[in-house]
Amino acid sequence: MMSCLLVKEEKDMLNLVTKKDKDLQDKKGGNRGRGQIYPDGSKSNNNVSNATATGVVNKIIRKEKGGYEITIVDASDGREVIDIIPPGPELLVSEGESIKLDQPLTSNPNVGGFGQGDAEIVLQDPLRVQGLLLFLASIILAQIFLVLKKKQFEKVQLSEMNF
Repeated sequence: MMSCLLVKEEKDMLNLVTKKDKDLQDKKGGNRGRGQIYPDGSKSNNNVSNATATGVVNKIIRKEKGGYEITIVDASDGREVIDIIPPGPELLVSEGESIKLDQPLTSNPNVGGFGQGDAEIVLQDPLRVQGLLLFLASIILAQIFLVLKKKQFEKVQLSEMNF
């Protein structure tokens, strides 16, 4: 069984394929591991969970095995919508908060982490940088002269040898 992305009649679909079909084109090169979807189309816990309705967060229930059930009450018709959040991401909303359609309910688990903090660019004084370059150039020249001196010394030793 092989996994590939297939294109059929202008529509993209993700599919597991066991045999070749002449109507399908094989497209390779996906980003594996991040932002994946399952074969049934549901998102993994590596994605941001967005609100599926506009309204007010009525209640947030923490599940036993992790994750949340968020109940959103639509202000216009009173309809209740339940969004299920998988375990992992951190919640950004709280009970009683007014939210809009497609507003993020969780933080993005693919952003941040070790080594991804904001860093500042430190500007150096130009004279300091020029001094560093001059210092490094003098070290390189000294190394070259030491190697040349060693070669010269080896030649002198060879000429002084008695056979």
